[in-house]
Amino acid sequence: MNEYLKAERSVAWREELRKSMKNKDRTAITRVEMPEVDPSIRSHNYDEVNLGLTEEMAVTESHRCLDCVDPTCISGCPVEINIPKFIKNIERGEYLEAAKTLKETSALPAVCGRVCPQERQCENSCFYTQKLNKVPVAIGHLERFAADYERKSGNISIPEIASPNGKKVAVVGSGPAGLAFAGDMAKLGYDVTVFEALHELGGVLRYGIPEFRLPNDIVDVEIDGLSKMGVKFETNIIVGKTISQEDLKKAGFKGIFVGSGAGLPNFMNIPGENLIGIMSCNEYLTRVNLMGAGDPESDTPVYMGKKVAVIGGGNTAMDAVRTARRLGAERAVIVYRRSEAEMPARIEEIKHAKEEGIEFYTLHNPLRYEGDERGRVQKMLLQRMELGEPDQSGRRRPVPIEGATDWMDVDEVIVSVGVSPNPLIPQTFTGLEVTSWGTIVVNNDTMQTADDLIYAGGDIVRGGATVILAMGDGRKAAKSMHEHLSK
Repeated sequence: MNEYLKAERSVAWREELRKSMKNKDRTAITRVEMPEVDPSIRSHNYDEVNLGLTEEMAVTESHRCLDCVDPTCISGCPVEINIPKFIKNIERGEYLEAAKTLKETSALPAVCGRVCPQERQCENSCFYTQKLNKVPVAIGHLERFAADYERKSGNISIPEIASPNGKKVAVVGSGPAGLAFAGDMAKLGYDVTVFEALHELGGVLRYGIPEFRLPNDIVDVEIDGLSKMGVKFETNIIVGKTISQEDLKKAGFKGIFVGSGAGLPNFMNIPGENLIGIMSCNEYLTRVNLMGAGDPESDTPVYMGKKVAVIGGGNTAMDAVRTARRLGAERAVIVYRRSEAEMPARIEEIKHAKEEGIEFYTLHNPLRYEGDERGRVQKMLLQRMELGEPDQSGRRRPVPIEGATDWMDVDEVIVSVGVSPNPLIPQTFTGLEVTSWGTIVVNNDTMQTADDLIYAGGDIVRGGATVILAMGDGRKAAKSMHEHLSK
């Protein structure tokens, strides 16, 4: 059958589907479930777990959108995607138009469709959630569908670019904040150069998130789109060391956006933490994701423990423990001092971890580690906890239960108890105000620092945040810097 007849059949099929749903109560349509690879298979490879929606599933789900007069889902999105518009394009079968709508405000739609915590943001603001007490429209699934459809079609659109204005701006770091900033500034006609310290682009998208959650080829396509918009990328450049703040000014950059992230791992500072086999989650994931350390033939292989414990309850901890399972851990355990209800990790990530055989030791906290005669960690002492009154985060504070402890045998421990900002820029740039936590102080409305030509966003400001919040910072900074440089 030729391509024309295939297209005709597809159009007829969509029309038939739309007719079949025309008179249905949209609120009675059951939300789609994302197809997944079977846990017994996926826990032994790095293939992406979520398989994406079929066309029929996407069109059916799009009919659930009520196209509200006051679409609160948009205000729930940190980059303010026109959610009803892109979903209605899917409903009409105009998938490429849906992708174009996403790109009006998001530099990374295929990424966000995979790793954004939509359940806490746009979907939490959906009319279904707020007014009907029903499950929200699967906005994240539909975003991924539109972005993936465009990529697979080979007909990838480039957003409209303004005429060059002759002004150069620099971006420090190629993570989500820097990429979002770069995309918006390129649209406005700026000459944008992104400086990345590592040999691969993407920041945390590349080194922090495993391929079973975010494949590298997805990141590559998103960055390639920015390159086609005119954004220039330079790798192996450490701003603050390889080149200085003064070097950037001498090179003619009229503005600088700092998105250098939070690459400094935190530890618990408990006895035995320096034993062999205990490492930070940052080191573990970076070595595996970026350096191929999961391959025994690698120049820098990582130790592959059989009894692995990951300390923490965030998405990064889930990434690490699921990676350990894929690297051959016979027992992989999450140790978290609060209950599961207080875990900051996405519900989906917790679900996937459990399906893959990960054990959860909630309401436990390490007290100390002990090693063997070679200095390798052998076991850890865990303090049992109970929940007290809420702390500043709004979560109930974990309180030790006096005299209640347990030993656990381990041969590898990965510590995922938070990160601190990369200290290089705060230490080497002048004119910045820095907090006691090492974060750069900015005007929250503009992302402008104490130096009016330097803006910052993402983890270097927040101390640790989601991809989409970092992107929101980048967009806000781009808008503000453009206004400042246009005066």
